[in-house]
Amino acid sequence: MALQATPSTSKPRTVGRRTRRPRPERHLLPYLFIAPFFLVFGIFGLYPLLQTFWVSLHDWDRLAGAGEWIGFDNFSRLLQDSDFYTATFNTLSIFVLSTAPQLIAALGLAWLLDRHLRTPSVWRALVLVPQYVSVVAVALVFSQLFGRDFGIVNWALEGVGLISDPIDWTADTWSSHLAISFMVMWRWTGYNALIYLAAMQAVPRDLYESAQLDGAGRFLTFRKVTLPAIRPTVVFTVVISTIGGLQLFAEPFLFDQQGNAEGGAEHQFQTLTLMLYKYGFINNDAGYASAVSWVLFLVIAVIAAVNFMLARRSRRS
Repeated sequence: MALQATPSTSKPRTVGRRTRRPRPERHLLPYLFIAPFFLVFGIFGLYPLLQTFWVSLHDWDRLAGAGEWIGFDNFSRLLQDSDFYTATFNTLSIFVLSTAPQLIAALGLAWLLDRHLRTPSVWRALVLVPQYVSVVAVALVFSQLFGRDFGIVNWALEGVGLISDPIDWTADTWSSHLAISFMVMWRWTGYNALIYLAAMQAVPRDLYESAQLDGAGRFLTFRKVTLPAIRPTVVFTVVISTIGGLQLFAEPFLFDQQGNAEGGAEHQFQTLTLMLYKYGFINNDAGYASAVSWVLFLVIAVIAAVNFMLARRSRRS
């Protein structure tokens, strides 16, 4: 009699490694790594921002503390203040006069440094010399250079016949803006040039070789190969320069011989940060100064957003 095989009811063994389910703590590990950033940002960034907005809604004396709730009266007062519009115009004017030539000069300087030079490290170190010098020393030197009676700039302009009478650089709007812009350009052109240089050296060299084989000259290669390749870096420097230019404080404050944050006798070079400093630390009106700071924050955010949108549209085109 033949025996009939019965099917086995036992489960087959798992061959190889068993698949393990990820532990819950592994999902939390990346958040633990980035938690210090958000903690520092919350303490030193988000909290002061919200606290400043809270102060702007009060009649707040910096020495006496919080006063009564006044809502948006500080903002309405600010929009009716002629000094605010003067400071806004001065800020934008100095920003445009200093930022656009600065970035163009930085591009040219980076292009020169990207070429085969002897002792390139020495040249790159010399470019950063303005960053080593204190801003106070820079302001004092430029104040002497742009002096009315004994300034070298007036002496040079008179020597080439461009002017007949000495220019009082601190007395007029445009002359003071030009002097401060030269100060800003001297400090930050080399810094931006090194950023551009790092981006240029990351461009693949075979692109330049292909351009040379096609007969492109140096300028055409720079315009058709280098600039498109370093476009993200250019956008980055534009955004950073926008933030720094609209927060300009040290140069106009030290350029003023009176040192009272007025920006000249007629506020001809008073920036928004100088106005903020005047009301917050001289007049002790913390509520009004907080309103100025919030408007400055919104202006910077809008201009940075516009720069980002223009860069994104340029990238798509």
